[in-house]
Amino acid sequence: MRTSIGWLRAVLRVRGKTDLLLVLLFTAGFAALPVFALVPSLWGFAAASAVSYLADEALHARSPGFVRRLAALQLTRTMRFAARTVMLLALADRMNAPGAVLVAGLAVFSAHFALVMLYSALHRAIRARRVLPVAVRNLDMSGAGIPQSPPASLYRRFLRKLLHLDLPAHAGLLAALATGTWYPAGIGFALTAALPLAAVLALLGQYRRALRTPRRDEVIAEVNRQLAGYRPEVALYFSFAAVSRDFMYQVNMWIETLEQLDRRPLIILREQASFRHLSRTWIPVLCVPKADDLAELDLPDVRVVLYPGNAGKNVHMLRVAEAKHVFIGHGDSDKLASSNRVSKVYDEIWVAGRAGRDRYQRVRHAISDEAIVEVGRPQLSPIRLHADHTPGPLPVVLYAPTWEGWSDDDCHTSLIPMGVPLVERLLAENVRVIYKPHPLTGRRSREAAEADRAIRAMLRADNEQREAAQTEAAVAAARPRLQEIQARLDELAGRHGGDYTQQTRDARIPDRDGTAEWQELHAEWHRIFWESRGPIRHNVILKPLPTLYECFNQADILISDVSSVVADFVAGLKPYVLTNAQDLPDDEFRAAYTTAGGAYLLDRDCTRLPEILRSVREPRHDPMAPHRRTLKEYVLGPDRPTSMERFNAAVNALADRATAEKAEPALKVLIDPALGVREAVPSAGRDESSAPRRHDPSRLPAR
Repeated sequence: MRTSIGWLRAVLRVRGKTDLLLVLLFTAGFAALPVFALVPSLWGFAAASAVSYLADEALHARSPGFVRRLAALQLTRTMRFAARTVMLLALADRMNAPGAVLVAGLAVFSAHFALVMLYSALHRAIRARRVLPVAVRNLDMSGAGIPQSPPASLYRRFLRKLLHLDLPAHAGLLAALATGTWYPAGIGFALTAALPLAAVLALLGQYRRALRTPRRDEVIAEVNRQLAGYRPEVALYFSFAAVSRDFMYQVNMWIETLEQLDRRPLIILREQASFRHLSRTWIPVLCVPKADDLAELDLPDVRVVLYPGNAGKNVHMLRVAEAKHVFIGHGDSDKLASSNRVSKVYDEIWVAGRAGRDRYQRVRHAISDEAIVEVGRPQLSPIRLHADHTPGPLPVVLYAPTWEGWSDDDCHTSLIPMGVPLVERLLAENVRVIYKPHPLTGRRSREAAEADRAIRAMLRADNEQREAAQTEAAVAAARPRLQEIQARLDELAGRHGGDYTQQTRDARIPDRDGTAEWQELHAEWHRIFWESRGPIRHNVILKPLPTLYECFNQADILISDVSSVVADFVAGLKPYVLTNAQDLPDDEFRAAYTTAGGAYLLDRDCTRLPEILRSVREPRHDPMAPHRRTLKEYVLGPDRPTSMERFNAAVNALADRATAEKAEPALKVLIDPALGVREAVPSAGRDESSAPRRHDPSRLPAR
């Protein structure tokens, strides 16, 4: 029986037994409609119709993937509603309803669907009209004249709401068939015809308001006026084709660092979905999807552009000759992707320590040594040192495998070859596991996704045997407060309702005093989360909170793959393990990967695991401790000056260099047509308006 259920879930691609039950009810309800319509059976039809309605709605909430697959088979929501209507009219005909009732019903349902189409056309027109060339956060856009967005009741999930307005007509006709009196049908028909008409008229008023949306050039002019007042000097530029919260960590990890710079920062995004997952910041943020619109932004004072990722759209910013362009990446990894020849297009490449410099030297004849600058990793300050860590009753093992990469050549994940047996061995060793897979796990490899699901199931089953009732009660008791804190964090981060145009309309210069509240709420959230989980419960971490570094602070030891996670973990000087899934000789593996220099190496069969765990159970038995101390400075740089001081100094130095180069007179080439002789001579000096402007703290957004 269990095998059959699992097979059905796999075929239908639904998550759990509840979702499977809903799919079966939905299918049975729809299959029964034509049967009961032709028999005819009024009460059977009414029951089947109710089941199909309710199961349909539940599947939208619980299993949207299944609903999308139905739509791919042309069984869209509209088609499903139309099918129910046709079956209802067939039932009425089979039960000898008067011709006038059938004609009225057909007319009302046809009018209903026509009004739905008209409403959809208006909604599409409003959306098209409200598209802005630039979405903005943390600049005052009140002067742009952007109209208020339509009310959510009219604008959001409109199709779902409109289609359900057929319920009065359905209920009225069924009641009429049951009683033999046709007044209920008339009332239902009137409501189903009148309500969509009222909705269309209301939305028509919103369309007239949307016509007042400012033109593209007006919006860009207002953005440029705001930028002229702020005068950004450093820009962080980010683009990714499939933006989601899975990728926005590449930006979010740099926000606190940018906020501490001497120079005025700006964040430029290229995909609007980025706004949804951007962390809290007072830094002005622009999202410019089109390259032509980006080219019209006035950024005369930007001297340094920072790139946390390599993407095709980077070329739209790299063409700005007045600025210096720097690849800062999103972590120091030993992967080849972290030192590729594409980086040659940047003026400089900033790495954490000497290891990053040496990694780029492997790319021969591509990156010059002068172009590499060691700046440390300012983000690592929240990581507690090993000496400050207090162990719990059970060793805490953080298993944080990387993902499968964009190709098999870049596949470093241990999940596929050894993830499941590794977790089985960990459970046999009586440790507490914190499992935090890479956000992209399973995106490319089905085997990685299956291993990920199997590990979660194992940890869930083991938790059920570890004082589950008491722990689960604590988790449930903490949930309301955690949700309350999360809601406030979202509010502080600017993740409020409304479309991107509404967010731009509401954009204002923020109050920087919110930083303290943000940090306090973050600390409280993590304290409540870990306390509610207790000291022995396994945890699967899939969401942005708790953060990776907070997981570091909870762990006694890390098991991971070749990735930037390992380089960051080195900052705390705790023991860590690198998976050697290919069972390479130790010397060869350590020679290939810098971070292996301070690591315990775990073979594919995990035979070394008991001995490795001795470094946690018996802290004096930790032979890799001195190697980790040496590796920390090699990978992350010295502790003094601090990473933040080095990063800030690098920004200042490069900005000053860009300013000096801009001030140099340009060379003008003179050509003698007769002799064909060229001569380069200095051109006239630049006017004062093009000269670099000095840092003016009074022009920063208000604190």
